Amino acid sequence: MGHFAPTNLGELREAVAGALAAEEPVEVLGGGSKRGLGRPLQTPHTLDLSRLAGIRDYAPSELVLTAGAATPLAEIERALDEAEQMLAFEPPDWRGLFGTAETSPTLGGVLACNLSGPRRIKAGAARDHFLGFRAVSGRGEIFKAGGKVVKNVTGYDLCKLMAGSYGTLAALEEVTVKVLPRPEAVATVLLAGVDPAAAVHLMAAALGSPHEVSGAAYLPADTGIPDAPNGRAVALRVEGPAPSVAYRCEHLLREHSASASTHTLLDQNSIALWRAIGNAAPFVGSPDRAVWRISIEPARGAEVALAIARALDTLWFLDWGGGLLWVAVRATGDAGAAAIRQAIRGPDGNATGHATLLKASPGLRRAIAVFEPQPAPLAALSRRVKDAFDPAHILNPGRIVEGS
Repeated sequence: MGHFAPTNLGELREAVAGALAAEEPVEVLGGGSKRGLGRPLQTPHTLDLSRLAGIRDYAPSELVLTAGAATPLAEIERALDEAEQMLAFEPPDWRGLFGTAETSPTLGGVLACNLSGPRRIKAGAARDHFLGFRAVSGRGEIFKAGGKVVKNVTGYDLCKLMAGSYGTLAALEEVTVKVLPRPEAVATVLLAGVDPAAAVHLMAAALGSPHEVSGAAYLPADTGIPDAPNGRAVALRVEGPAPSVAYRCEHLLREHSASASTHTLLDQNSIALWRAIGNAAPFVGSPDRAVWRISIEPARGAEVALAIARALDTLWFLDWGGGLLWVAVRATGDAGAAAIRQAIRGPDGNATGHATLLKASPGLRRAIAVFEPQPAPLAALSRRVKDAFDPAHILNPGRIVEGS
């Protein structure tokens, strides 16, 4: 098969059916920006979806957008900007992290990987904004789910199944997402000089307050992010109508000025800060480090970060109010896998979070589990789902689990 680039749904079905008949596994590829995410694939054959692109239906008044799965995010965001709308789940751009600046992240790619940025704590994950799709399964069959209106809940479970499947169940041809109005104003309250344990409590208090905080992060050291303090700083974002943002910032500053030195970032400076946090900018340009992304109970964020830092040569920061821990470690041995997975275990010895090896060499990603190992019952269920959609295992084989 080699390289195949279908231009429509029918050609996509023919391509998958051809791969199935030839028993030739394929790498499903959109823009190519995240090829280094997951386990390395062991197939030379490429199913290139890049020609399945373009906005096909956008009704700003209905808050719904439909596009070819490989539509570049930049094109989506330009159209949304013109209508003063946004993708509320704030998809991150990891090209700097992966060194893939020449590629284009796509809407289908961020949905297939269920990638969400700092606003996830308020707006939900990418999967929560995924309304519908058309796709071709590993059986070579066209199927669709969901719809093009927010009120249509048919097929929501299939959308959630596709989100986070990393192209191992089906090749997406078209996707429909919910969009939301862009806030009129945005500001970030920075609280400097806060130790890690206090930062977690402070973020929890802010998120539990009536101030509608839409971003809560902790930067423990000099990150190189423009306008960020040099260390031990909590960042709290508020968005909405300008008078409301000013009022809420004033109250956050008043409530926390006794325990930290304070500063406020407005508009573009605030936007740039959160873009850098979502894009893991502190770790860009560190080729000698492997990068882990760890989902953990927010109350344990600082505790787990400090446990890992005691065991490994580590750079780290927290997002999602302490629930997302970013860690960069020296890329030697097992890249800290054993220490990291031990740190996220609770008192009963069971994992209380998910540690994903986001960036490492192909050799490291082949040698250790990239995603958090699943308990046996869940692993068995995942295999049954894979077998139902792709019984011959021709779509992105092994990207999530060896042998899948």
